[in-house]
This record gives sequence, C-alpha cells and structure tokens, in this order.
Amino acid sequence: MFAIPPPPRYPTNPNLAATTLETANTLTQREGPEYTFQAGEGRYVLRDDLQLATPPPHPSEAPVINPNPLSTSVVPPTTGVKLSLVSLNPKQVSPEIYRTPTATSSLLRWKSLGLNTSKEPKESKKLEEVKEKEPEPRLSIETTSDTSNPAASANGSHKSSAIKIFGEGNAALSPVISRGDNLKRRKPKNNIVKSNSSFVSRVIPHEALAKKLTERDQGGTFCFANINRAFQWLDLSSSAKQDPMTKILFTKAHMLCHDVNPATKHQTHIDVVMGSSASDIIWYEPMSQKYARINKNGIINNTAVAKIKWIPGSENHFLAAHMDGMLVVYDKEKEDAPFVSEELVDEGISIEDEEKSTFVITKSVNSSNQKANPVACWRISTQAITDFAFSPDSKHLAVVGDDGYLRIIDYLHERLTDIYSCYYGAFTCVCWSPDGKYVLTGGQDDLVTIWSLHERSIIARCHGHDSWVTAVAFDPWRCDEKTYRFGSVGDDCKLLLWDFSVGILHRPKGATGRPRGSVSAQSVSLLRQRTESASVINRVRSDSQRTGSIHVDVVDESEFLSHGVEPRARTALLPPIMSKKIDEHPLSGLAFEQDCIITSCLEGHVRTWDRPTEAPGSSQIDLSDKPRT
Repeated sequence: MFAIPPPPRYPTNPNLAATTLETANTLTQREGPEYTFQAGEGRYVLRDDLQLATPPPHPSEAPVINPNPLSTSVVPPTTGVKLSLVSLNPKQVSPEIYRTPTATSSLLRWKSLGLNTSKEPKESKKLEEVKEKEPEPRLSIETTSDTSNPAASANGSHKSSAIKIFGEGNAALSPVISRGDNLKRRKPKNNIVKSNSSFVSRVIPHEALAKKLTERDQGGTFCFANINRAFQWLDLSSSAKQDPMTKILFTKAHMLCHDVNPATKHQTHIDVVMGSSASDIIWYEPMSQKYARINKNGIINNTAVAKIKWIPGSENHFLAAHMDGMLVVYDKEKEDAPFVSEELVDEGISIEDEEKSTFVITKSVNSSNQKANPVACWRISTQAITDFAFSPDSKHLAVVGDDGYLRIIDYLHERLTDIYSCYYGAFTCVCWSPDGKYVLTGGQDDLVTIWSLHERSIIARCHGHDSWVTAVAFDPWRCDEKTYRFGSVGDDCKLLLWDFSVGILHRPKGATGRPRGSVSAQSVSLLRQRTESASVINRVRSDSQRTGSIHVDVVDESEFLSHGVEPRARTALLPPIMSKKIDEHPLSGLAFEQDCIITSCLEGHVRTWDRPTEAPGSSQIDLSDKPRT
C-alpha cells in the first residue's frame, strides 16, 4: 500500500530559507512618457515610486507550493497596500468637511473638524465662543441640515437642527472630550517593542526615532501603510522617506485595514487602529510605541476585519466591519468580554421581512450594559461587508458588501433608511461626495456608480474599467458647486478620472422625466404597496433597561425604501476624461492630496503623481492656495 510521506518541516531547503529574509523599502525616480498622464487641467508626472518591502511568510507558516495552475488552495488574505496620510500641523487643513466657497476661489474650502458646518467664519467664531462657555463638552453642535431624513440632509436643508454625538443620552457610556494638554491622553498599556506576545513577530523601530521626530518638518505628512503581515509608519516629508519610522511584523495575521483618529492626533500622540485577518484588532500609539489587543482571539467576533474607521468626533469609539456581515462598535479603552446577544425575540414577531433588508440590533448603543466591549453590534447581512464610509455631516453610514447592496444607515438612531442594488456581482468600495449629496460605489460589475441621496435614485453608471473596481475617491481640490471630480482604480491596473455635472449629464431617452428632488416613481410605488399592506412594522431591539420584558419599537414603514436595479436603457452613462494603466500590478488604493495624487497596488508600490501647476489656456488653478481655516 502506497503512503504519502508527510510534508517537510519548514524550512529544509537552504535556498528557501534565504527568501524569508526581510528586505528594505526602495525609492525610485522614473522618467518617460509612460510615467505621465494628461487631463484637462494639464499633465500629471510621476514624482517617485516607493516600493514597500513585501514581508515573506513567517517561519512557522510553511509556504504552499502547488504546481497545478488550476489549484484553488487557500491563500493568505490580502488587500494590497492601504494608506492613511496624516499631517500634525495645526495650520494645515485636511479636505474632509464641506464648507461654502469663498469669493476668492472657485474651489471648495474645507475644515478639519469632526462635524459639518456651512456657517461663515464670523459665525464659526461665535459658535466656538459659545462652546467655550458650555459647562458640558457633550452638548450637541448646531448645523444647517435636517437629521430626520437622509435625502433632506443631503439636499442641504436650511432647517437648523442638532447633531447627536454617538451614544449621547446613554449615561453608561459617558463620553468625555479631553481638554488641555494632549500629553494626558490615555495610551495603551503594553510596549510593542518589548512585547513577548506570539501575535507580534518583530518590531523594527528606526535607530534614531526620537531625533527624527524632533528634527522633522512639522508641516510634513506621516504615512501609515499595511501590506500583508507588515505595518509601516513612514515620514513622507523626509528625504529618506523609504526608511520606516517603525515597522511591525505580525506572526500569521495579515493587517487588512487601519485608520487614524483625527479627533486625537497631536504632535505627541496618534491613535491608530488596525483590523486583521485573524479577527484581532490592534490599538497602536506610535509615538510611545504602546499597543493593546482588542477582540483578542475573536472573543467578540471571530471573523476577519474588512474595514475599520473611527466614529466621527469620538475619541474612544471605532466601527469595525467583520466578514460575517456584522458591524461592531468598540471602545479602545474597554476590556473585552464574551459577547452574548441582547436581542430579545418574542414568538410571532419577525425582525426580517426579507433577506436584503436585514438590520438586526444584537446590542444597542442605548444598552445599559457598557462595562465591556462591544458598545454596539448590528447584523447588516449574511455575507461579508467589503467597505463603509461615514457621511460628511456625520449622520449616516454607507455600507457595501458581497451581497451586492448599498445600504444607507442612520447610525446615530440605529436604523436602516435605504437599500440600492448593484448591476450584478458584489460592491467592493464606497465613498461620499464632499457635500454629502452623492455616493460613489465600485464593484465586480466593472462599474463606478453615482447615487443621489437627494433623489434617492441612481444618477449614472460610469463605464471604463476592464476589471473589478477596488477604490473610489473624490478630488476635493477640483470640485465646485456644480462639477465634481473623482477617480477610481481597479484590478485592471488603471487609474481613471471622471468629471460629473448634473446639469450637463446626458440622460437616455428612456429615462422618465421626473422633476429634480423627487423620489423615484418606483420607490413611491414600492412605498405605497408596503404601506397599504402594513402601516407599521415591529422591530425588536436590545432592551436598554434589561428588565426582562421585550422592548419593541414601532417604526414608520416609510423610513425604509428598497430600490431595485434601474434598467440600463434608463440610466445615464458617464465616460472617463482620463484612463491610464499606471502599474503592472492590480491597484488597491487611491488618495487625492493638494499637490498630488497617490496610488498603491497589491505588490507594494506607492506612487506619487504631481499635479499640473496650471490649467491650459487662460484658466489657472493655484494649488498653493490652501483651504482656509
């Protein structure tokens, strides 16, 4: 009888052992027409190509060598290079929140605040004076948009209302906004350099880290990047930007996502959270080299973290999307405890009217049980969540996933408002327009799709990619009140730029001529049918008082609208203004900066493309004109 010999222990081949040695990052300057691309405003030129070292497998993890090209062997999960760019200069303003343009420029102006405001500078100063007089820092901040309806808020309603802070009203959470010296901010407890955890393989800090932090350009940009099982902290303002400030290698877990908290960043403190393929979440403070593990060994949710983001305006809370279709809110300073669902189900009460409208609250933010993580837990889908994004006004959440649905969620009130369907396949990425009026999605249908939150319908499908779209983003420095510039990258190695204007958008002859601002006829019909069949539905939620009785919210059916797939003949098509293959490997990331565009790929290339200094002809764009504070 023939017996298959056991696989050899790793490594047995001395040549194979050499491949496990760490390699260094490399920085290359490239020239030639293939490293430029032309748009309407001028020519973009590749400034530099930073190649991040792709870490080899950990020695405890034997590489799988299968000569069969049709093999479907499980490979370690990876998302390529994901970047976060952070400036600690208090005078530099990041383009995160929309503000009314001034008369000196046609470009949108932005403010690096955690909440949206469209007030003039004088009014902003008055608002800050009022805030200083407030005895409690948790009072809501006034804005000029309606919180009751996502469509109204996206339309920029002038009705004054207050934005709630997530968890406000629950005394068990008692969030406190730090004031005064940032040195007093709480940091993680464990030193990652001296850690003996089996989760962390190796930490390589720069030999002159303290000196580099002291002498660096305070107006420069930090870059945090994850690639496979490595996480790097880089200084892009340094002449030796390829040398990491710190490089962390994990044992087997791949870091799939990370995020930096804009509410707590300071010259002496940065809060970073990372989500891994092993379900563990790392809270990391690079200045002090301290870290903490959250959801250790999957004690709360044992599936990989596909996306992680700090909740806008919050110092402690962040949202993680797990691969099992769960959205979980964690507190970075709370201990973990085995999670037991607080969902109470009474016999005869249905919490799901259909598969795609699932929104089950297994723990509410209003729950009184807030001694340990999680803070809140919502089941969105039975399939993996691939991406989510917070709206600029910090009221809504756009979520996409493998089930092919775009969900708009009022996360402050824990309710689902809209569901939109993709053309086919899964959605892979999502982002909001700077003013919150539109949502972009990319997917496996090779399309970028524009959705209007005001009209609650699809606006256009953007065709130009030859493979899956992996990232979409708006260019805030080339947007004004009428025209939007956005970009997309995909597995076809292409970067595409698009200009979108509602006024000149070609609408097919088959499109219905409804007035702007109206809800689509299909949605109205659906709403009427569902309202006639049942005027209200019962939604089971976590009982915040835990009295043993079932707590049932009666919710108006009109809060939720399901939007079907719009026929191709009735949907406008938008061509790109620029399409260029800029890499030899599938692209994974895209970021727009004031002076450049940054792209990243699966194999570690981070490429910086300088913007043109002026537009052709008489029109000129001054990129040195920084957004005003």
